[in-house]
Amino acid sequence: MSIFSFGLHGNIESRREDLPVIRESISRLKLCKLKSHWQTLFPLSHLLLCMMSDSTSYYSNEKKGRALKVVNESDVDIAAQLVSKGDGGELDPQVAKKLQCKIDLHIMPLMCLMYLMTFADKTTLGQSAVLGIEATAHINQNQFNWLSSVFYLTYLAFEYPQNLALQRFPVGKWMSVNIFVCAVVLLSHAACHSFGGLFAVRFILGICEGAITPGFMIVTSMFYTRQEQNKRVGYWFLMNGFAVIFLGFVSFGLLHTKTHNFAPWQWLMVITGLITLVTSVCFWFWFPDSPTTAWFLTVEERALAVRRIRVNQTGVENKHWKREQFIETLQDPKIWVMVLFAAIANIPNSLTNQRQLIIAQFGFTPIETTLLGCVDGVMEILSIWLGISLAGMKGIGRAYAGVIIYIPGLLGALMVNLLPSHRKVGLLFGYWLSIFSIAPFAIFLGWVSGLVAGHTKRTTTNALVLIGYAIGNFASPFIWKSEYQPRNHVPWDFLATSIGASILILLTLRTMLARENARRDKETCQDDYDDVYLPSKESELGTAQSKRKIDKVFLDLTDVQNRDFRYTL
Repeated sequence: MSIFSFGLHGNIESRREDLPVIRESISRLKLCKLKSHWQTLFPLSHLLLCMMSDSTSYYSNEKKGRALKVVNESDVDIAAQLVSKGDGGELDPQVAKKLQCKIDLHIMPLMCLMYLMTFADKTTLGQSAVLGIEATAHINQNQFNWLSSVFYLTYLAFEYPQNLALQRFPVGKWMSVNIFVCAVVLLSHAACHSFGGLFAVRFILGICEGAITPGFMIVTSMFYTRQEQNKRVGYWFLMNGFAVIFLGFVSFGLLHTKTHNFAPWQWLMVITGLITLVTSVCFWFWFPDSPTTAWFLTVEERALAVRRIRVNQTGVENKHWKREQFIETLQDPKIWVMVLFAAIANIPNSLTNQRQLIIAQFGFTPIETTLLGCVDGVMEILSIWLGISLAGMKGIGRAYAGVIIYIPGLLGALMVNLLPSHRKVGLLFGYWLSIFSIAPFAIFLGWVSGLVAGHTKRTTTNALVLIGYAIGNFASPFIWKSEYQPRNHVPWDFLATSIGASILILLTLRTMLARENARRDKETCQDDYDDVYLPSKESELGTAQSKRKIDKVFLDLTDVQNRDFRYTL
């Protein structure tokens, strides 16, 4: 409608019902960009007339979803309430560094201790192989393999329910409960004297362990930037190596113990179970659930901690399960490439429970096997440290770092398969090199959080990736059959093939992500989510002044919805 088609005062009198809208529009005058030359001459009258016109910019923009939008608190990230009241500017680098150090000091020691004990718990079975479990529990090689596999079978079956629980309940508390149950179950191992009893406790252990790794992935993404997550995941994942060293020395001592009707492997279960029990209690009281409620941060520091991770474009968390994000996850091709990698990459992880048997079959005594097993842990620590260091270098990144670390692992697998049996030192060094093939999965876990956004999508992705992890770990023990011993040529063929396949999958995933980043760089700027507000609790008025604007980062958008999101490579 033309601005000359009616009188200004008469139309105002006839459109009194539009006055609330007019008042609100005047309050938003600084945000309006009216390009007509009438803006210069008659800015206020032009705005009033536009608000009364059937084709006003206010109403048309609202229809396009670009004007004021009001969303419920349940739809946005929990951090939205915290940061909507604060300054949205960049943090001072010194303040950010000090805050990062404080977070590291309070959560990294607990995470490292917890991951050390959870890995020790699930690998006590492999350590028990040289402590007499087969003889005293009356199990054969096939049953031993089943005890290893049933852990991952239940881990697989309960992984998604565990991730739903991690989204629904406080993360730290839920992990504490699961680890407490793990400790009780581990202590129960010592009372088992048959395959059936051991099968039952390993079954339960797999259910509870399914909460730990995804929980740690969620917490790491809550407190750290994507650049920091790579090393932080590496720090707690390399505790696997320290767990191997710890178990090696404990087992060495237990081999020299002589107790009536109580085998060394039973003592191992009791010792690790008690330490895990104490750890779970400490975790309950001192581990935070999120930066918005962390006990060691002041109210101001909590807001700063949330602002510090704004660059992730992923927010902190949302406690409400969203069906649309779940469906998007299932339809996202890159997610299934990630799941495939998790499954194939964990075939070499079967070395975890077979390593003592492998070294013994090279011709070493039980005492020598136990001590040499400590070197396994050292190799795992070195390979993971090297991997995360390479991943943090500019120009290399996660995918290329994984490929580089796989090369010595592949070389080691070929050495073990091709060297003659009398070259047991060469076989041993080849075996130690093959341990490098475990490290790329640690790099991958730190990468996953940088590839998805939206809390439901993130937890669903974590579940699917760890289901792939469980599939690989469930199936791989069955390649180690007694008829292949002592050289195990067929299992080592499988390991070498899986390493080669994992390299190809990593390169494929990186190519997909790089192309998507390039496509987004060419897109026009997205402003669909620039004007989103939460209703104010302090005012019942429907004006913009009574609402709080929410940063797009904290709208719980997925990586597909948020076109400003860029995938780490």
